[in-house]
Amino acid sequence: MEEKKFDVQSLIGFILIGGILIWMLYTNSASEEVVDPQQETEQVDTPETKNSNQVPEQQQQELQSSNTDSTALAQARERLGAFGYSASLPSATENTTTISNDVLELKIDNKGGYISEARLTNYKTFDSIPVYLIKDGNASFNINFTTTDGRTLDTENLYFEPEVTESGDNKIISMKLKVSENEFLEYRYVLKPGEYMLDFSIRSQGLNGVLNSSRDINMNWQLKGYRHAKSISYENRYTDLIYEYDDGNDDYLGSGKFEEQEDENITYVAFKQHFFSSILLTDTPFSRGKFVSKNLVEDEEIDTVYTKDFAAQLPLELKGGELNYNMNWYYGPTDYKILNDYDRNLDEVVPLGWGIFGWINKYVFIPFFAFLSGVLPSYGIAIIVMTIVVRIVLSPVTYKSYLSQAKMKVLRPEINEINEKYKDNAMKKQQETMKLYSKAGASPMSGCLPALMQIPVFYALFQFFPSAFQLRQKGFLWADDLSSYDTIAELPFNIPFYGDHVSLFPILASIAIFIYMMMTTGQSMQQAQQPGMPNMKFIMYLSPLMMLFFFNNYASGLSLYYFTSNLITIGIMLVIKYVIIDEDKIHAKIQENKKKPKKQGKFARKMQEMMEQAEQQKKQQQKKK
Repeated sequence: MEEKKFDVQSLIGFILIGGILIWMLYTNSASEEVVDPQQETEQVDTPETKNSNQVPEQQQQELQSSNTDSTALAQARERLGAFGYSASLPSATENTTTISNDVLELKIDNKGGYISEARLTNYKTFDSIPVYLIKDGNASFNINFTTTDGRTLDTENLYFEPEVTESGDNKIISMKLKVSENEFLEYRYVLKPGEYMLDFSIRSQGLNGVLNSSRDINMNWQLKGYRHAKSISYENRYTDLIYEYDDGNDDYLGSGKFEEQEDENITYVAFKQHFFSSILLTDTPFSRGKFVSKNLVEDEEIDTVYTKDFAAQLPLELKGGELNYNMNWYYGPTDYKILNDYDRNLDEVVPLGWGIFGWINKYVFIPFFAFLSGVLPSYGIAIIVMTIVVRIVLSPVTYKSYLSQAKMKVLRPEINEINEKYKDNAMKKQQETMKLYSKAGASPMSGCLPALMQIPVFYALFQFFPSAFQLRQKGFLWADDLSSYDTIAELPFNIPFYGDHVSLFPILASIAIFIYMMMTTGQSMQQAQQPGMPNMKFIMYLSPLMMLFFFNNYASGLSLYYFTSNLITIGIMLVIKYVIIDEDKIHAKIQENKKKPKKQGKFARKMQEMMEQAEQQKKQQQKKK
């Protein structure tokens, strides 16, 4: 067998062949990667390739936008899960749909499906701007829910698909948040001719496998109330959140800086802005509700856009895995007649007073004033006529009060004698004074009781005038708006509790009250101030001054009423004093009554016995000493 040997030449050949192969691979690779720029430019610019290969700049931008939207859409679908379908529809844009009738115009946004603008077409603000209850993002409506795959979503961030239809004269907008064409969450709005109230329903279809029934579904409604009146402080005083609960009971949050409250079985929530209100009503009571009111007026001297910030959180319940609620929205005047005609207890939104005060307003003053304002040429004249009628009706009470004061004036000398005679024996002084009153047929309480009887009427009217929507922007004499303050002079500075203006009606009302108090309090004022008794003279001066400050920012219609009322009362009292009542005859009658045996009532007799026993005990204690 031949032994093989190492061949050096063969090795050199293999090395040379390998080197050639490596060089060939390198040169071929370089020829594919390097392109002559000049040749590429010439190829793009040739007529044969220009139309087929070039993409116009606008199409390139659209393609880039399309690619970006596709990416965002994919991300949205990932984030929204089943509801990502709604983001792929053409309606997934910041567009609005408008419906209107002859009193209300609404714009409903695709995003969130809620009203983005609500305008009352027949009303203006104090500075002649249209009255908007919703505009520029001051309100929001959101349903927060959890899906079965663990996503927590807010409808205010999702896009609804609008559909506008008509049924007779009714205009209907259906806003659908879609999972598919046959699976959706729907808001349905129905606006009727001439109505501030629109039907509103929330329902779902085919979402029983999408909505997580084990987690809370909360409906959140929020609104910042726009300023509509000249006096921000006055408007804010009557701006409040009111709600109805437990089959007809109603409550409100108050006017503090921050108020929070919770209740059960809620049937309506009202965000009241003095003369205009936004109200949500439901046929199916919400099991509970949480309400918040925040005062946004930090400084009344600054021109403020908003009055209060209201918020309500109400839970929604699934039935058979679906939502189904029939509700209503009201966007309109806080007018007692309009609200009362709906027969849904909405008259409670108008602050007419509780108990007997509200009854007097509802069944006496509101219908009577409506009648007067319908037949008289001016609302100011209607106020004056109503005031005259009220004072005439109450004149017998005024007569009783003045007669009692006249009797006390006649008895004053004898009372002074008793006070002087028994100045060191308070018990005996009281006994003798009571005997004198009993014999003369007079009593200091007989003057107080008639005054107390008038309080319900005065308080009812105090509630009526600030709440009378009919007075809004109705002028009389120098007042251009009887629902706001009148101005005869603007001040270059602000006086605390008074304001930066001078109102004439409060000045006239204060003068009339001062004269009235001079005629009543002045004649019965103590000649010597007794210890522990209020200084009547101080009160006589303080009361008109307080009214002057308090009413300077109040409705001029209320000041007109008080001025007219006190003026008429002064006239009635002058007639009673100089025509009806004769003090000499009163004195003679008192002296005659004193001679007659007076039969004491059970209460008077009991009081006298108690006083005699107390006197006897006092004497016994003095003897022991």
